[in-house]
Amino acid sequence: MLSGANNMLFCKEFWGNGPAPGEFYNFIGTSEATSNFNKNCKEYTTPGAFGTQHSFSPITTGSSVVGIKFDGGVMIAADNLVSYGSLARYQDVERVFKVNDKTIIGASGDFADFQSLKRSIDQKIIEDTCDDDEIVMKPKALYTWLTRILYNRRSRFNPLWLEIVVGGFDNGVPFLGHVDLRGRAYEDTVVATSFGKHLALPLIREKLSDNKLLPLNKAKDVLRECMEVLYYRDCRAIPKYSVAVCTKDGSVIEGPFNNDENWKLATMVKGY
Repeated sequence: MLSGANNMLFCKEFWGNGPAPGEFYNFIGTSEATSNFNKNCKEYTTPGAFGTQHSFSPITTGSSVVGIKFDGGVMIAADNLVSYGSLARYQDVERVFKVNDKTIIGASGDFADFQSLKRSIDQKIIEDTCDDDEIVMKPKALYTWLTRILYNRRSRFNPLWLEIVVGGFDNGVPFLGHVDLRGRAYEDTVVATSFGKHLALPLIREKLSDNKLLPLNKAKDVLRECMEVLYYRDCRAIPKYSVAVCTKDGSVIEGPFNNDENWKLATMVKGY
């Protein structure tokens, strides 16, 4: 039986972090409870055992993604910047990807979260290839799966900080959808994330008439104009961008392209 004055297996002061008159009890796991507990049992506790969690906010982030249906397919564009806070840290990172010949995807938000999610998507593609049954993931299937994944993480109060644009060719029909970090989703002819919702969508919808889809070359011009406006207006954007294109003939990543910069208009900006 353990005894003696030097026995530190158990804390001598059983209620060391107990409530004082007029104060609240500090449960173990809070910073104050941890510090009091360590004061009483210095030799048999691990410093910082409970720790501080910082995984519930985005760190390295990408900005706007813009997607548009055109006559014969879908196109998704995003610039090549991933920011570390307000620092334009990584300037050559593609945020649009080819999933397979029928599906493309683009993401804004926490890029580490997207890398983790992308590994799971890649594994599903590998399994499809191994099965060799000529059945591949279609864009609507990926879109639906993402809504379940993101809603599940949101329900656990540990969301993936992402906005995702999914596009592709599904049963001979162009498909374009948007999913956010809460699992909310919608399909449309044009979709965008981040500042693109405010700056790019009005530009594209102005070009559409009578809900008719644009031809490929016209859609490319509209996307280029959107990426140029986003570069000028969004401080988390750069002029270099990439475009994912999906048609009935397959998927391809084009670029990177560079917007022509013209800062002559800056001479008219006053008051800064």
